[in-house]
Amino acid sequence: MRTSTDYLKSLSDGRTVIVDGQPVDDVASHPAFAPIARTVGELFDLAADPANGMQVTDEVTGAAVNRMFVAPRSAEDLAAWRAAAQVWADHTNGWVGRSPDHVGAFVAAFSQHPEAFAHEAHAHNLAENVRAFHRRLLADDLYVSYAIIPPQVSRATTAHAWDGDFIQVGVKEEREDGIVVRGAQMLATGGAVADEILVSCIKPLTPEDADFAISFTVPVATAGLKLYCRRPYATGTTSDFDYPLSSRYDETDALLVFDDVFIPWKDVFVYKDVPGLRRQFFDTGAHVLGNFQAQVRFATKLRFLAGIARKVAAVNGVDKFPGVVEKLGELASLVSVVESALHAAQFTAAADEQGLFRPGAQSLYAAMGLQAELHPRVIGILRELVGGGVLQVPSSVAELVNAETEQDMERYVSSPGVSSVDRVKLFKLAWDAIGSEFAGRHQSYELFYSGAPFVVKGYAFRNYDYDRTVAAVEEFLGSYGVSEPAGREEAAR
Repeated sequence: MRTSTDYLKSLSDGRTVIVDGQPVDDVASHPAFAPIARTVGELFDLAADPANGMQVTDEVTGAAVNRMFVAPRSAEDLAAWRAAAQVWADHTNGWVGRSPDHVGAFVAAFSQHPEAFAHEAHAHNLAENVRAFHRRLLADDLYVSYAIIPPQVSRATTAHAWDGDFIQVGVKEEREDGIVVRGAQMLATGGAVADEILVSCIKPLTPEDADFAISFTVPVATAGLKLYCRRPYATGTTSDFDYPLSSRYDETDALLVFDDVFIPWKDVFVYKDVPGLRRQFFDTGAHVLGNFQAQVRFATKLRFLAGIARKVAAVNGVDKFPGVVEKLGELASLVSVVESALHAAQFTAAADEQGLFRPGAQSLYAAMGLQAELHPRVIGILRELVGGGVLQVPSSVAELVNAETEQDMERYVSSPGVSSVDRVKLFKLAWDAIGSEFAGRHQSYELFYSGAPFVVKGYAFRNYDYDRTVAAVEEFLGSYGVSEPAGREEAAR
C-alpha cells in the first residue's frame, strides 16, 4: 500500500496552486502546504501498517487495500470500517475534515450502486465509469477531495440565470472523446494536496441548469485547472509550540477555476442530468456513509476539546468548584450526544437492495442536525473555562528558554505542580483551538460542514419516523371524545 514517501513524491506534478497571486512551485515543500501534506502522509503510513487494522483484502485482485475505500456489506464490516476511520481520526484528533477517507467513502458507496449513474439517453457507460474509478481508487490508494458547491454569486437564482457564461462549472463543449468544462466550483478543502478532485453539485438545480448538472473526477495537475487558496494559516505560525494545531492541520480550502479543461468520458459520472446529481449522493447511500465517517471525526474532535477543558480546569485548580463541574458535565453530555448517535447509527444499520450496509440515517442525521449548535457550545464552554489565561501567555516559546526571561516565566506563569512550560503549552493549545485564525475557520467550517443548518436539519426531518409519532398522537386523540359535563360529574359520584 501507499506510504508517505510515495504520496509526497506524487505531489510534484506541476499542479497550479495559487497563493498571494503566484503559483506555488512545489506544494510538498511550500510552508503553506508542507505541514498538512506531512500529516496526510502519516495517515497513509498508518494505513500501510497491517497492525492498525486499516487493510482488507481486495476480492478482485487479492491485494491489500484501504478498508475505508471498500463499502461495508455486513455488521462486522461496518464495525471494522468505523474502527479504521477512528485510527485516522485519532491521529489528527479530529481536526482534519477532508482526510482521504471522507470522499473515499462516497466513492465506495457509488460503486455499490452503479445503476444510479446509468442514463438511457447517454451513449457512454457512466455506470461503468464509476466502477472503474473505484477500482483505480483502490489500486492507487488515492487521496480524493471534492468541490460540490457553486460559487456564491447569487443564492436567489441558480447557474443558468447568472450574468456571464459559465460562472458555475459547466459543459462548454461536448466532444467524441470527452467534454470541455468552464467555470468555477468550491470548496475544495485539502484540494491543493489531493491527488484528484470529485467535482459535482449538491445544491438543488432546476431543469434549466442541465449544462451544470455534471459530476466528474479530475487530477489536480490537469492543464487549465487552477486552485485559488484562501489565506494559509500555517505560514503565520512561529513554532509548533506556539501554534500546535495551525502548524499541523491547516487544510487550505480552495476555489477551483476551470479554463476550458478537457475531461475524458471515462472520468464523467453524471452528465447533464439534474435528477442524477441527487441520485449519486442519496440513492447510493454515499451521503450517509460519507457522513458516518464525518461524525466519527467530529466526535473525536469534540472529545479532544473536552480534554483540553478538563485539563485546564485541573491546572487552574478549579475542577472541584460546583460551577466548573457543571460546565464539565455539560461538555460530557454534549460529546456523548454525538458518540451515542454514532452507536445508534451503527446498531440500526442495515443492508440495502445492493448489499451496502448503510448506517441508520435517523440517528446519523440527528447528530448532523445539531452539529452547528454543538460545536459553538463546546467552544463556548472551553472559552469560559480558560478565561483570560489564553490572553496572558508569552508571545512565543522564546521567552521560556531565553536566559533573561525564563526565570520570570517560571515564577509568574506557572501553577502549583505545573511548570511554566507545561502551563503555557496547554494554554497555547487552547488558544489555537478557540481564538486563532485557524480556530475561527474551524468554527465556520463546523457550522456549515454538511451545508447550511436548515439544509442539514431537513435531512433529520426527512429521515425521522414522524409517521410513528403522529400515529401515536392520533391513537390517543381517538381514545376520547366530547362528553357532557354532567355525565362526568355523575360518574365521579
